[in-house]
Amino acid sequence: MEESKMDDAVYVSELLPKESSGPVALSVRRAKQLISLYTMVQNPNMTHLKISELVVLPPLWIRCDGSDPEHTCWLGAEPLKAGNKITGINFYMVTCDGPTADKTHFAKLEELKMAHKKKHHSSIVMTKGFAQYELIRAAAIEDTIVESESNISVDITWNTVDKVLETPPLISAAMLNIALESGDPRSPVYELYRELQFLLALAEGLKTGVTEWPEPLESESAVELVREFLMDLKKKLDGYCVSGNKNETEKIKCDTAAVDSSIKSIFSERGDLDFAEQLWCKMRSVSSYQELIECFTLIIKSLEHGEIQPWIHQGSSSLLSKLIQQSYHGKIEVISLSGITPIQMLLEIGLDKMKKDYVSFFIGQELATLTYLDYFISTSVDLQEQVHRVQKLHHMLEIMVSCTVLLQFKHENLFPLTQICMKYYKENPLNEKHVFQLPIRPALVKKFYQNDHPEIWKVDISSAHGQKEAKTTWQVSTNPPVEHMTSNNTGLFSDSTVNGSSEERMYFITMAQCSQVHFT
Repeated sequence: MEESKMDDAVYVSELLPKESSGPVALSVRRAKQLISLYTMVQNPNMTHLKISELVVLPPLWIRCDGSDPEHTCWLGAEPLKAGNKITGINFYMVTCDGPTADKTHFAKLEELKMAHKKKHHSSIVMTKGFAQYELIRAAAIEDTIVESESNISVDITWNTVDKVLETPPLISAAMLNIALESGDPRSPVYELYRELQFLLALAEGLKTGVTEWPEPLESESAVELVREFLMDLKKKLDGYCVSGNKNETEKIKCDTAAVDSSIKSIFSERGDLDFAEQLWCKMRSVSSYQELIECFTLIIKSLEHGEIQPWIHQGSSSLLSKLIQQSYHGKIEVISLSGITPIQMLLEIGLDKMKKDYVSFFIGQELATLTYLDYFISTSVDLQEQVHRVQKLHHMLEIMVSCTVLLQFKHENLFPLTQICMKYYKENPLNEKHVFQLPIRPALVKKFYQNDHPEIWKVDISSAHGQKEAKTTWQVSTNPPVEHMTSNNTGLFSDSTVNGSSEERMYFITMAQCSQVHFT
């Protein structure tokens, strides 16, 4: 292949790195030249090249800049093989246009099928559809806009497509995709999330020696709340009737009770909080290290003087639980409330309490057994790892609650989803960007997408089988299918809305076609 020096200069300029550029997109002319070379060196008929041994190369894909009339964004080539012998090359061409809301730009299915038949000399073609719908937006609570990476979508596939952009039939196969970020203020378990954040702040303080104390949750100081709590317990022990509203004093006050009415049936405050757990709820208002020491000083003095005889759950290994057990025998060891000890003591009782909260939910809803949960609540690992596993429990809870509230999932769907999440988290670290997938029936979520526009809709038209299979794909998508064309060729995507309306969904139109060359 001979080219002028000027042509070479253009080629060099194409390959020179540009400021803040990613991989270079080439012109279609240059891409076709590369594919020609790729084909020639693998063609056994090119004897004049004097290649002693033909090597089957890996597939070649070249980014194109879309400057041609078809707006080509990729050209590809892949060898066809029979055993170790190369018999031909499959060529691919991907074009992209848009975005546009003008449906007159959309292809008609019959035209696509006829073009495929003509190009590939086939009399029979098969069609397969794919659609992706976002469900979290369709099922959003009111119109609140919250910055979040959360996304719940469904991928639906079906055979035999009748028309472009058709709604998938109910006999389709569907896969639910769930990527959920904890901490949405609209979530019914948001207060539990805030409780977890306090636990994480303590764990970080234990690790670094610097604790970021959160804003107090109560108007009263933690010291006053603890003092009142101890006074109530002392009066009960002395046999006095506690004055004031009986319901208020007997009820265990904890922020986890602030649960949305729509979810109370599946997640509500436990009624069996022991002394240490109730203390955790009071001491979440601690706003300084000094205040923390004062709270524990009050508690230890009450235990030493026998002013209270609190009950605690069996199985707790926290330092405070040990002191309480010792107090039953009238003597407790001396604890130095200095350094990280007070922070560790509060972290331990918080961990115990929150583990029981999550266990209560998963067992209460018959989503897991205690044996299956053992990994997440084990005390055989250090405190930092215990906190990490509690974070995993919370993320799984958020997923279950979101699917219950937003998608109205029942036990038959929540149970397999729980098993999928737990299996993942027994083997992987916390990852709120991970997409959990659950096979479902389309009817389960149909009401959320039947009147909505798909994020992606595509049809595959194919003929023949095996190596001779030829496929044409036509797709519309709300997001650009290729990154390198959105940044370098914004002019290609300048079409706006139709008739000034912004209500129509804007789509990028992508088409992928293939052709074959056989060497023998």
